[in-house]
Amino acid sequence: MKNLIVTPQPLTKPIAALLLDIEGTTTPIDFVYNVLFPYARAHVKDYLAAQQSLPAVRTDIARLLEENAEDSRRGLDPPSLEAPVERVTLDAIEAYVRWLMDHDRKTTPLKSLQGKIWDEGYRRGELHSQVFEDVPPAFKRWREQGKTICIYSSGSVLAQKLLFANTEAGDLTPFISDYFDTNVGAKKDSQSYRSIASELEVESSTVLFISDVADELDAAASAGLQTLLCIRPGNHRQNPTPLHSIIKTFDEVSP
Repeated sequence: MKNLIVTPQPLTKPIAALLLDIEGTTTPIDFVYNVLFPYARAHVKDYLAAQQSLPAVRTDIARLLEENAEDSRRGLDPPSLEAPVERVTLDAIEAYVRWLMDHDRKTTPLKSLQGKIWDEGYRRGELHSQVFEDVPPAFKRWREQGKTICIYSSGSVLAQKLLFANTEAGDLTPFISDYFDTNVGAKKDSQSYRSIASELEVESSTVLFISDVADELDAAASAGLQTLLCIRPGNHRQNPTPLHSIIKTFDEVSP
């Protein structure tokens, strides 16, 4: 089969807001998979032992129980959790969390719990996040141009804020106006992008979504957003499509 040749499509309208993915777009995939995920995996049991009485943590546990029951009903054979919450052991919760991570699940309770664990890691100085070197100057340039910068990731809003507040380039959160996670909907669901545009109070066609995942871009495009496929070192290969122009650096976006 011959390689497809993709002709870049120019952005069709002025951009009011940039909606950015994190993993593989602003941040190296290696940092997420080789630093953040292993940290959460290694610390989940100790975190739960210390913080399980907190209402927000108990909510995460309750929602994990619901998800576990659904996984069992679907025949996915997850590690077993028993209800009610008071009878669930930390070992069982840890086993299920690790199982979810092994399956690269993007569910809200998992991401919520991971964000809380990373919060402690940043507070202790054990974590320092990474962004590509073109990200800080792009943020500064876009804001000077009057554009709104927003983040949309499967990671929790807490995790997103922590990542951009603790980069090796400094705190980038002053440049970011809003954050969206799976509470707004799945990233491969076009309705999620309509909801985001509505919340930003802008026309969908004036929002530019940048991601490294073509399926997410397809969903955004079907909702009327403009899109760019971000190709970074270490990213997973995507099938080329004429729907989305390709960039390799933010230097190419509104220079």
